[in-house]
Amino acid sequence: MKAKDLDKKFDAGEDISKYLDLSRARRVNETPKRVNVDFPAWMIHSLDKEASRLGVTRQSIIKVWISERLGRPS
Repeated sequence: MKAKDLDKKFDAGEDISKYLDLSRARRVNETPKRVNVDFPAWMIHSLDKEASRLGVTRQSIIKVWISERLGRPS
């Protein structure tokens, strides 16, 4: 399929995923980097309580909150 035909399908809102090889897809500038942060016990308790309420992990809530604060999509 030519690129212009694929573009037309995409612009028309068609599902083009069957035309893509996603096995090697990656997000640019999204390579994970490990960091260690020390939090006081009360903060960990509060994080765990809120994460449990939302049904997510502690790591997930930390990443979402930091990304929101930095003004970036999570």
